[in-house]
Amino acid sequence: MPVVSALTVFPVKSFAGTPLSRMAVDVAGPRGDRRWMLVEDDGATLTARRFPRMLAAHARTVDGGVELSGAGLPTITVAEPQGAPDVPIEMTRLPVATHAGAEAAQWCSELLGRSVRFVWLDDPRRRGMSERHGGTLDDPLAFTDTGPVHVTTTASLARLNRWADEVHDELVQQALDAGRVPPEPRPTLDMRRFRPNIVLDGDLEPFEEDGWPTVTIGDVLLRFADTCGRCVLTTIDPDTQHKGKEPLRTLARHRRRDGEVWFGIQMVPVRTGSIGVGDVARVG
Repeated sequence: MPVVSALTVFPVKSFAGTPLSRMAVDVAGPRGDRRWMLVEDDGATLTARRFPRMLAAHARTVDGGVELSGAGLPTITVAEPQGAPDVPIEMTRLPVATHAGAEAAQWCSELLGRSVRFVWLDDPRRRGMSERHGGTLDDPLAFTDTGPVHVTTTASLARLNRWADEVHDELVQQALDAGRVPPEPRPTLDMRRFRPNIVLDGDLEPFEEDGWPTVTIGDVLLRFADTCGRCVLTTIDPDTQHKGKEPLRTLARHRRRDGEVWFGIQMVPVRTGSIGVGDVARVG
């Protein structure tokens, strides 16, 4: 049976994740996951797709707020705003969020080198999922792109790395045949590039998760919503913030359909509770 090998929560959208040994799962997904976000002054969402430096920043949920650190900036604690949502934002099915204050905005502006705002989502039920991604408006969704719980497996990552090795070997041979300098050895793809909440390990076939209807971990029951289309964010090294071509180049060869490439699945909580690293996962 598969077991939970890693748990990660992402309090701020596009910041580095916080590894956990135990995770509470609510109706909106991992508790505290992606409840904070950076936006332009006009409300446009800011992510590491455009600003890789965001991956060098860390966020840790604390009682009543979030602690921001990293990227050479001083550590600050930001309290959850108490006022009503007051900042128009450009996010599907969510017209407004709550401004988190001047200090947080200044910290985030220094991070990106431009004027930005730091906002909080008071209640994910105000947004809800899209039917296109396997949910309904009754399924709460925070600042996550498509689904509340993102699940990947080590078996799929191992297969992806083998495929990427084959692609790299081809490129090396093509360069040698043409008398060009061959490409440097490629870095092994790290699961952090895919930003999953739950990683499962064990005797699994690569990509078998695509067909899982449900997963039960302890008291928590998750139902399948959608496979996860991948974007350019996965090509950014989480440690150096340098962009490359993998894994999208390899996924485009082996996991392309409907104009997208796919890795991992999105799931929706049916029954909430707590899960821990080492817990057994039962596939339904």
